[in-house]
Amino acid sequence: MLCWACARRLPYRGLSPSRTSFSRVHVAPSSSGPGGAEPRPVPLSYKLLDGEEALPALVFLHGLFGCKTNFNSVAKALAQQTGRRACLHPEFGCQCCPSHLTRQVLTVDARNHGDSPHSPDMSYEDMSQDLQDLLPQLGLVPCVLIGHSMGGRTAMLLALQRPELVERLIAVDISPVETTSSSTFQTYIAAMKAIEIPDEVSRSCARKLADEQLSLAIQDIAVRQLLLTNLVEAGSRFVWRVNLDALAQHLDKILAFPVCQEAYPGPTLFLLGGNSNFVHPSHYPEIRRLFPRAQIQMVPNAGHWIHANHPQDFMAAIRGFLT
Repeated sequence: MLCWACARRLPYRGLSPSRTSFSRVHVAPSSSGPGGAEPRPVPLSYKLLDGEEALPALVFLHGLFGCKTNFNSVAKALAQQTGRRACLHPEFGCQCCPSHLTRQVLTVDARNHGDSPHSPDMSYEDMSQDLQDLLPQLGLVPCVLIGHSMGGRTAMLLALQRPELVERLIAVDISPVETTSSSTFQTYIAAMKAIEIPDEVSRSCARKLADEQLSLAIQDIAVRQLLLTNLVEAGSRFVWRVNLDALAQHLDKILAFPVCQEAYPGPTLFLLGGNSNFVHPSHYPEIRRLFPRAQIQMVPNAGHWIHANHPQDFMAAIRGFLT
């Protein structure tokens, strides 16, 4: 029977153009306790592309079942595209030198995802606290927060709780209004838990077997491909690196959004897929209550994974919002 693995972030050592944390087996303790303890942050796995520190860093937060590598291509491109030109000879007042400074870009694995630790706790308060711990530690505040789906809600809550840490906010195909249907995600989790892969098989064989078994419950090939990014080799076995037990236990929290009274005063973009049903016009009043400076922009013909299926439109929208 397939099982699932867990990870921890190792301390960063030394400077390099790209700083990455790596994974080892680790389970974070629960922060729950008598009377409701404060969320306890876990050390998140991340990759930081170094760049111009004078510009607010771009921080990408993935969605449910995703990981930091979901944004690899767009993160590298936007680091270049949203940087700024630098004069090679400032002593001469030159205005036409071609040198280009890149922007710092951080991609992060949420708790219970990717190479970040597994934890029995999984709420937006927990995920926000993880970032409140990490971002100042890396010297990346205030930053531009860009979150897709679950990551978008984490970004929203962080901006509402600690607006001084967020220079501006981009929520991708998600709103602060509860997602109404949980059965789809419950189906994904159940299908992943039911997978059986023999030991001592090749990676290609393991993926093929997993895909065939997932297809019995999940017809959407794109969804299966996303889920299969979580299939990793551990010794002679293949395991799920996402913490399915925690996701199943806290799915209701992930599909909802905490009650908030105070608004975020900064610039905000809600970037929506024209063919997606995750955000409805009925959500707009709550969006504007919590984010009074919100712009709502639609990407025509895009589904829920705008950054994956329409990367050029995704990057163009971000560039436009940052200028």
